[in-house]
Amino acid sequence: MSTKNTRSKATLQQRVRSLIAGTQKQHPTGPLTFGGYTYESSALVQLLQNLDSAIAASDEAKAKWSDALKVMQDEDAKMQPVIRAYQSYLVSLLGNAPSTLAEYGLAPRKVRTPLTVEQKAAAAAKRKATRKARNTMGSVQKKAVTGDVASVVITPVTVTKSTVATPAAATPAQGPSATGSAPHTS
Repeated sequence: MSTKNTRSKATLQQRVRSLIAGTQKQHPTGPLTFGGYTYESSALVQLLQNLDSAIAASDEAKAKWSDALKVMQDEDAKMQPVIRAYQSYLVSLLGNAPSTLAEYGLAPRKVRTPLTVEQKAAAAAKRKATRKARNTMGSVQKKAVTGDVASVVITPVTVTKSTVATPAAATPAQGPSATGSAPHTS
């Protein structure tokens, strides 16, 4: 029978705690010899408890790190708009003064390189091909598109007056009611 050897931190910690409990129950005192070494029972338990403490400490450190990371991400999310606005302010204030901007760790904005004639022609051809493939039209082209109404048959709807008998409403008694107010009449 083979056992699956998964070595995660949780299974290692459980295995160590089981070894501690078993050693304290079955061999509370005396020497134990295995793997070519002799260990006192209490010393072996202490070694296993040291490993268990190290695993627990790493879990605590990871939890603290996760908390610190969450705080840092929250602060970053709050400060990013401020940082972007401040950088934009500095670039607009100082213009293209690379030495002054470098003191802030910034570089001047790059000037966009104008397209060559070949690049403009290629872009125009690509736009035209895309519009044709997607059947994209502008507002003027949409106005020119009309549908074929010759095959549509319109059936007029006629409304006939139906005679519905209205029940005779009982006339309410005139005069003040028990509450002292007159009833509403229609």
